[in-house]
Amino acid sequence: MSRIPLTGQESWAGDPGIDRVPHLIAFDTGVALPTNLNGVWSKGDCWLGGTGLAMGLVTGNQCPISALVRHARIESQTRIPSASMASFVTPSEIVQAPPDTSVAVREAAWEAAKRYAGKSRADNTWRGYKSAWARFESWCLAAELAALPATPQTVAMFIAAEADAGLANGTLEHRLAAIRLVHLGAGHASPHNTLAVMEVMKGIRRERKDRPRFRRKPAEAAIDTQVQAMVDTLGTESLRERRDRALLLYGFATALRGSELVRLQVADIEAREKGDVVTVGYSKGDQTGEGQTVAALAVPGSPYCPVTALRVWLQASGITGGPLFRRISASDSVGESSLSDKTVVRLIKRTAEAAGLDEKRYSGHSLRRGFLTSAAMNRADVLKMVAQSRHANINTILAYVENQQLSDDHAGTSLLQPAAAEDINAQALD
Repeated sequence: MSRIPLTGQESWAGDPGIDRVPHLIAFDTGVALPTNLNGVWSKGDCWLGGTGLAMGLVTGNQCPISALVRHARIESQTRIPSASMASFVTPSEIVQAPPDTSVAVREAAWEAAKRYAGKSRADNTWRGYKSAWARFESWCLAAELAALPATPQTVAMFIAAEADAGLANGTLEHRLAAIRLVHLGAGHASPHNTLAVMEVMKGIRRERKDRPRFRRKPAEAAIDTQVQAMVDTLGTESLRERRDRALLLYGFATALRGSELVRLQVADIEAREKGDVVTVGYSKGDQTGEGQTVAALAVPGSPYCPVTALRVWLQASGITGGPLFRRISASDSVGESSLSDKTVVRLIKRTAEAAGLDEKRYSGHSLRRGFLTSAAMNRADVLKMVAQSRHANINTILAYVENQQLSDDHAGTSLLQPAAAEDINAQALD
């Protein structure tokens, strides 16, 4: 049985002489209310119809009831004293939920909303914002100024003070991002992009334009020939060696980040004629986990074929589902849990050193950078490179290409070449 709430917008469709009656709540929506309501109905009374046994309860309050008139016609109606309904259902159960229940519903919904809102950004991002906002609150406290809501002048002074303390432009912009987020979250207009703040930031950038920029040196790119040399340092007998060979070759061929590589599942790999199609379920560029796909090309006849290396590892380990790359015990038995990305970093550094390379220059990003660098050296199509790397900004890929092809077809080609002897003699005669 279901309850039908009245909207209060309709008029009674029965006897024209009856416009409003005490509030009725119906239980059977397949039948209609009686079309002739006589006598005095009081709170707690109920009615019983013949067809379909439609029942209702008078709960008080003047309200139109035409919203309840539906479908079949009631052939007879009988008034039942309110006491006989006591054992069937009470008004509090059908009219209004108890206050403590409504509070619990709201609290549960609020907790769910906070949980989902917390997932809108990565944990590290939230920690960074929390630290930046704490710094702003501390400065405001020392300056005896309000942090929330803050005036544009307060934020402008704070940014100027942080700049004088030597903070980088990127850090200042991060401070402003935290201030914006907290203000908007509290329902206040954010002062981060007001004229006062933007002018201060513009002045900071102009004053620092001649200052040398600190740029973190990127990880060394492990190009294909170097990856081959690194793989050659590994054997082929133990489970660990077979796993590590597959890790290096598959990581290079897919251009995956280390964290993406170790999260791969067996179900993410789809064998095709020319190689594997790999589904990346969650990544830096896909925070909502909608899924992206890349290809791992097979290299038939090559000892460095990534597809073959993966098949050898899966066959030797007996893995048929779950994590693709797993931990291996000292006794060379395969575990159930996946590797950490730190294991990939250690593997790259160890094999780079064994291959005679400077292991300090290599990191977990070296395989990904190595694939893109090798592709640029091989004059691969830029859009194909973007499809494989899944970079959101094509300029990132263009940087790889331009860096490798700076000297190709250069405008200065053939300039400053020594002239032939006959050309020198001709110039002397002139």
